[in-house]
Amino acid sequence: MQPLAERLRPTSLDNYIGQQHLVGPNGPLRKMIDGGRISSFILWGPPGVGKTTLAKIISHQLDVPFYTLSAVTSGVKDVREVIQQAKNNRFFNQMNPILFIDEIHRFSKSQQDSLLGAVEQGVVTLIGATTENPSFEVIRPLLSRCQLYVLKSLEQEDLIRLVHHALDTDHILKVRKVELKESEAILRFSGGDARKLLNILELIVTSSPEEPVLITNEKVTNLLQQNPQAYDKGGELHYDIISAFIKSIRGSDPDGAIYWLARMVEGGEDPKFIARRLVISASEDIGLANPNALLIANACFDTIQKIGWPEGRIPLAQATIYLATSPKSNSAYMAINEAQALVKETGNLPVPLHLRNAPTKLMKDLGYGNEYKYSHNYDSNFAKQDYLPSEIKNKRIWQPQNNSAESRHKEWLQHLWGDKYTK
Repeated sequence: MQPLAERLRPTSLDNYIGQQHLVGPNGPLRKMIDGGRISSFILWGPPGVGKTTLAKIISHQLDVPFYTLSAVTSGVKDVREVIQQAKNNRFFNQMNPILFIDEIHRFSKSQQDSLLGAVEQGVVTLIGATTENPSFEVIRPLLSRCQLYVLKSLEQEDLIRLVHHALDTDHILKVRKVELKESEAILRFSGGDARKLLNILELIVTSSPEEPVLITNEKVTNLLQQNPQAYDKGGELHYDIISAFIKSIRGSDPDGAIYWLARMVEGGEDPKFIARRLVISASEDIGLANPNALLIANACFDTIQKIGWPEGRIPLAQATIYLATSPKSNSAYMAINEAQALVKETGNLPVPLHLRNAPTKLMKDLGYGNEYKYSHNYDSNFAKQDYLPSEIKNKRIWQPQNNSAESRHKEWLQHLWGDKYTK
């Protein structure tokens, strides 16, 4: 028997729930479909928000051949075979067949290269789906030939609507008397993921012999604690576990961090996904307290790409423990946030004349670069002058935190600047 999520998969936009910014009356995908012609695009969003469903709906409504590949199981040979099949089955004046590639971020560079010609020549219209930022994993030539659409986690109203739709229309569930008495727990555990929500709903109903079936917070929580994998088929705790992993590193708990790393390794997580999060954590959570953390994280990322699985788990473990046991600082993260907020607040303030470049005589005559002090001509390679626009010249942005590395930076700045860095 098909899972509930498959039984309820919509076949038209009329019963597609969520993503109104894309498929609503003025949404770009709705306009393309209504116009009867689409261009290649990539759908980026978390699991269970309707990426595959949307691709199938588009194919169905446009009545064009639909080919699908999974980046997990397909190689270059499979890609070329599908492209050749699309060429052979294409009729004169017919719209391009759609080639849907799930988890396109897992395709290697050579696999993505094999798609370029077919997409560029219009042999196929590519629809890719990814849970990862395409800027990191999709090659630039392919990305430049595709529109990018971002899908959002479903809102609570969407999820409640989906529950009622399932109870009213599914041929198995509608014969049971089911009452959604409390929704907080089922919404919390689903995390905006429609597939996870329907898996939980099906689990509750099929494991409850009584009539009516009352869905309560207590029942949902107890059932999922007893059956943690029942609603997590295929690694759907992806975002929850990476969150626990990063928070364990941030919290300086190497035992917690290595446990969540093991959970991801055993669950078949993409090692590059883990390594990328380590690089981010090294800057966001450790930063200037231990600049070597970023070097270690980057070295781990490079090593993963060279050796792959299963040995890749070892440098991941090494980097994880190093980051978890490092002193922590988010002063660089806070500083760029503060600076961006300041730019939005103050707008495009003019660059002070002494900091401007003067490549022409006219610019020199206008005072560009005048009175600039070249730091290396002065003692300690430092000359006191203003580097911010005059309107905000006394604004402090970076605030050093209480750790040995940043304390040394602060002391040096106080030596150079005096009162400016004493606050």
